[in-house]
Amino acid sequence: MTWGYAKDNGPDTWAENFPAAAGIRQSPVDIVPDCATYDEGLAANPLTIDYTAEENLELENPGLSFKANISKDCILSGGPLGGTKYKLVQFHMHWGHEDKEGSEHTVNGKMYPSELHLVHYNSDKYASFGDAVAQSDGLAVLGIFIKVGSSEHAGFKTLSEHSEKVKCKGQKEATGAGFDPSVLLPGNTNNYWTYEGSLTTPPCCESVRWIVFQDEIEVSESQIGALRSLCCDECGEQKIPANYRPPLPLGNRQLKASFQSQRL
Repeated sequence: MTWGYAKDNGPDTWAENFPAAAGIRQSPVDIVPDCATYDEGLAANPLTIDYTAEENLELENPGLSFKANISKDCILSGGPLGGTKYKLVQFHMHWGHEDKEGSEHTVNGKMYPSELHLVHYNSDKYASFGDAVAQSDGLAVLGIFIKVGSSEHAGFKTLSEHSEKVKCKGQKEATGAGFDPSVLLPGNTNNYWTYEGSLTTPPCCESVRWIVFQDEIEVSESQIGALRSLCCDECGEQKIPANYRPPLPLGNRQLKASFQSQRL
């Protein structure tokens, strides 16, 4: 049986076939801002996000998510990554069927309707994502919370309008549209939490430096509806289930913040 999100193949069962899933550096986690350590070094060395627009964005339905493949040189460095350059290879989303659930990371136990992950690999040290994925310093992922409101997100529009092209599992299509991934970033990219974690889907490799932004982005009900209408079968009859992994213990890992929490 392949992994999934049902009771018989969901997150509680993943370690049976993917031993890393039972590790001590697993993701996601519940972010408790008051327990995060403010790191002045992060504030002094802000993230550098140097993205190049795709000329013809390719979308894909792997079966349990909605994914965009990146071919251009989109480089992430700075912050907890120091001078090391990480190259963007894809971004994807996790979501629920209702607004009360969907994100993988939570903040003080609060879950958002969706979470966006921009996945980068250490291009200074490794030749490809495949070479980097299982290495302890191999990956860096930007996590962005998505909330649902009355306003349409201009940058998300390209994704929602073309999602129908990959409605069914296994479909991969060039949209014919240009797309700059930076339009999905929150307005403030200086405030974030960071910790050492893992991929949130099998094989759950413990190779990710997570950078989760404090500020979320907002999409409209119709835009989140485009994700919820995607299917996990090739016939387009069965909707993708709520595709989030619940938070795992932070344990002895250190959660750092690039900003000082405002305590009341």
